[in-house]
Amino acid sequence: MQRYLAYAASLVLAFVSLALALAWPVAWWGVAVFGALALLGTWDVLQTRSTLRRNYPVLAHFRYGLESVGPEIRQYFIDGDTAEVPFSRQQRALVYQRAKGVSDVVPFGSQQDVYGVDYEWINHSMAPASVDSHDFRVVIGAGTAQPYSASVFNISAMSFGSLSANAVRALNEGARRGNFYHDTGEGSISAYHREKGGDLVWEIGSGYFGCRDDQGRFDERRFTENARSPQVKMIEVKLSQGAKPGHGGVLPAAKVSAEIAATRGVPMGHDCVSPAKHSAFSTPEELLQFIARLRELSGGKPAGFKLAIGHPWEWFGIAKAMHETGLLPDFIVVDGAEGGTGAAPAEFIDHVGVPMHEALLLVHNTLVGLNLRDRIRIGAAGRIISGFDIARTMAMGADWCNAGRGFMFALGCIQAQSCHNDRCPTGVATQDPKRWKHLDVSDKSVRVQQFHDNTLKALRDMLCAAGLEHPQQLGPEHILRRVSPIEVRSLAALYKFLAPGELLAGVPTHAVFRDFWLDARSDCFAPPRRVSALCDTKDR
Repeated sequence: MQRYLAYAASLVLAFVSLALALAWPVAWWGVAVFGALALLGTWDVLQTRSTLRRNYPVLAHFRYGLESVGPEIRQYFIDGDTAEVPFSRQQRALVYQRAKGVSDVVPFGSQQDVYGVDYEWINHSMAPASVDSHDFRVVIGAGTAQPYSASVFNISAMSFGSLSANAVRALNEGARRGNFYHDTGEGSISAYHREKGGDLVWEIGSGYFGCRDDQGRFDERRFTENARSPQVKMIEVKLSQGAKPGHGGVLPAAKVSAEIAATRGVPMGHDCVSPAKHSAFSTPEELLQFIARLRELSGGKPAGFKLAIGHPWEWFGIAKAMHETGLLPDFIVVDGAEGGTGAAPAEFIDHVGVPMHEALLLVHNTLVGLNLRDRIRIGAAGRIISGFDIARTMAMGADWCNAGRGFMFALGCIQAQSCHNDRCPTGVATQDPKRWKHLDVSDKSVRVQQFHDNTLKALRDMLCAAGLEHPQQLGPEHILRRVSPIEVRSLAALYKFLAPGELLAGVPTHAVFRDFWLDARSDCFAPPRRVSALCDTKDR
């Protein structure tokens, strides 16, 4: 039968080569090659784990080989320049060009379908503005003892352990050069974060790495030791991240090296567990009390939290707690479901959590409706690459933007999608020293700085074309979206925006507020239909 043809041919050629080798020694090469294939085919026939290999001995391995390089074949030869999987070739090329400081101009015409549904743009002005500086900044924690003036474009949370030592070094040196911040990720502050001296935002997750006791509980003394470092500019409590919201994590004991153990404050030889939820608080009010305590322990540095929006009543509970207690975070970072991660279950990557645009609008609207928006800054993250991405996000309510994978591309990431198997070909997302030691820190740090700098120059030029002088002047009326082949709407027309104080005057007609605002409670995260029973039981 044809499916055994390759196996049979290997057997025949192995015997023929053996016969020829008796007269011509060079034929021993044929014996080695065809003999190996014959042995492989024999093993395929005898084994029982794979039906495919039993039915197609030898041939099945060619399929496995082609399948293993399928992503690379599609990426380089099949996918279009604008196909986002998850980032298009056009997007990656833009980052590479800006990181290398080479021309990023486009010839001939746009590859975007300007009449396609969801195409977006910003309208220009008949009276363009002129702005010299592109160093756009926002003050966070204006009422604290140590407010921070942040760039409107910064490095998202990515931990040492997920990223290599040299990747962390290059990111932090790039941040120092460009005067923007580098979020540590929940893996805490490593020696590589400290080495270059760039501004840090210390992210604290449910594992309390870098500020935990031997039982994994929050430790005030250890927190204070790290938080009062002059390099740490802000404290960020991670409630959830977009790529895997509501999901904890485990770093297997085999991967807990001496460096990671020292950085995170965990023992070597044991699994490093990030629980799905925090142990330092269990209600919205307790969350705000915890943040206030972190601000105090840090010496008055801005403190806030990062979350991916899920159940709206839980976010409303936090908002109600702010209104009722007067305890306010200095900032909130909204992480969208389109965010990246080193590894997450497929269902979480594809189907859990609210995308960034809707999540950002909900947070922004809630704070506006409570007259709190001018007292709390909002950052946003979720597949942000270009100056237009920043402009659109700030027009929807953000004060600044963060990017993770964009800065990974600046380091040389080629989207090989090998972050989870420790075989990153560019040394960015691996702990294999044979790979990451080839990442040149001095070169890549310059690229990180240049990507940031050139992206903000592009943002400045767009703003000037629109007649604006600062991205904080952007509003939803400035961004247009095609909703059908013959219809265009501004974001102001597409989305419902609350008026200042609207939630204080009564429940608005906006559907999500109408359905969930009244039932949300500041003393419990429970869902509306169970909130009374669960919270009241807890109170007793």
